[in-house]
Amino acid sequence: MRNIAVSEIGKYVETLLVEACCELPKRVEEALIKALNTERGEHAQDVLEQIIENAHLAWEMKRPICQDTGMAVVFLEVGQDVHFTGGDLTAAVNDGVRRAYTQNYLRRSVLDPLTRQNTHDNAPAVLHVSIEPGARVRIRVAPKGFGCENTSALKMLPPSAGIEGIKDFVVETVKNAGSNACPPLVIGVGIGGTMEKAAILAKRELLRPLTRPAESEQTEKLERELLERINALGIGPMGLGGDTTALAVLVATHPTHIAGLPVAVNIQCHAARHKEWTL
Repeated sequence: MRNIAVSEIGKYVETLLVEACCELPKRVEEALIKALNTERGEHAQDVLEQIIENAHLAWEMKRPICQDTGMAVVFLEVGQDVHFTGGDLTAAVNDGVRRAYTQNYLRRSVLDPLTRQNTHDNAPAVLHVSIEPGARVRIRVAPKGFGCENTSALKMLPPSAGIEGIKDFVVETVKNAGSNACPPLVIGVGIGGTMEKAAILAKRELLRPLTRPAESEQTEKLERELLERINALGIGPMGLGGDTTALAVLVATHPTHIAGLPVAVNIQCHAARHKEWTL
């Protein structure tokens, strides 16, 4: 059994959130540079250059990549041989969120959904905890802006819709998003499970390195086909037209019920921010 103080988890959540808001993941930056080198549209090239320059300046100046520093989404993969000490784990995560946003001049956008009263510290986080073998804790944070989150969608398709129905729903969701999601996009797709499982799969896929292979040949084929169809929409960077509407489509699946075909599409803007650490 390994003891870990919950305060340590809170410290890492704080640090990772600040870093995520100010530093674009390396694989995302590489994808943007690759898109710039292949993009044919003049306006699209100009937008991509500005996005890349903005990312460089944000890191150099330790300033947020985007003014919407998002709602904190935290994934904790906890080894079953870990024992947390010193208090409430969820409270420690939220304390880390509070410090990150109040002490580092990050915009605080979280509020009560009914009264619309701001919590003033960007807490609480959306926290997902899973139990894994071993004695390690993997912390992954993703500040999620709502320009893109608002364009995400979930649909309970009939099984008869099949793969073509999945493709049509994903492409239609991106088409409806248009420029509102600040393309070029990273698109997470969750297929199967139940309603909530599909949504979590889609959100978790946004944390996957863009160059990591898909879970199967069939999934990889689906990702390629979706990316091709989405980029053929011509929405382009920031909606000004071009070849690059999406940088990647990342698909995860889970067994589902014989009567169902849940599909979730979680859209991420070009500021695909996330950070992780393993204790």
